[in-house]
Amino acid sequence: MNIKTNDTRQHILDVGYQLVVTKGFTSVGLSELLKTADVPKGSFYHYFKSKEQFGEALIEDYFQQYLERINSILELGEGSGLDRVLAYFGRWLSVEGGSCNAHKCLVVKLSAEVSDLSTPMREALLFGANRVVAAIAKCLQEGTEDGSINVVDSKNTAQVIYQLWLGASLMSKLTQDQLGLEQAFITTKQLLV
Repeated sequence: MNIKTNDTRQHILDVGYQLVVTKGFTSVGLSELLKTADVPKGSFYHYFKSKEQFGEALIEDYFQQYLERINSILELGEGSGLDRVLAYFGRWLSVEGGSCNAHKCLVVKLSAEVSDLSTPMREALLFGANRVVAAIAKCLQEGTEDGSINVVDSKNTAQVIYQLWLGASLMSKLTQDQLGLEQAFITTKQLLV
């Protein structure tokens, strides 16, 4: 595989994401990552000083891409604030549903695994999660202003709803079904109207 030098870092992150979301961070060795990405060891160390720094960069890259996707729904989507927030969680339900391999959320995958092992990775996860909550809160506030949502505190409600969905996603991994996610969707509607 011949990859342009400028694209090598992103290629390592993209391949790393697929491996980490499937196996977990600690289970993916550097040699496996390099072999799968088909890049030499020197390329890895040119972009990342350590596996931990790679993990931090992986999380930051994930959230950058994720926030672009959710903003297309929460901020630029059509309909009322309620329509947009339900469209966002409806997508979460459809992407998350089914078998465990459909769980592609690094927050769900890595929070428990790396929070005690790496302060920089924990902080990157928290920073990204807080940005997601802020995007949800902004949409909830817009829904309050357009009359489609009835909540007193958009920020607090966004935090509660996001925590509900993270918990439902974890349970979905345990139960291997999407009942918890479906219940989270119903509860989200109830909290907002």
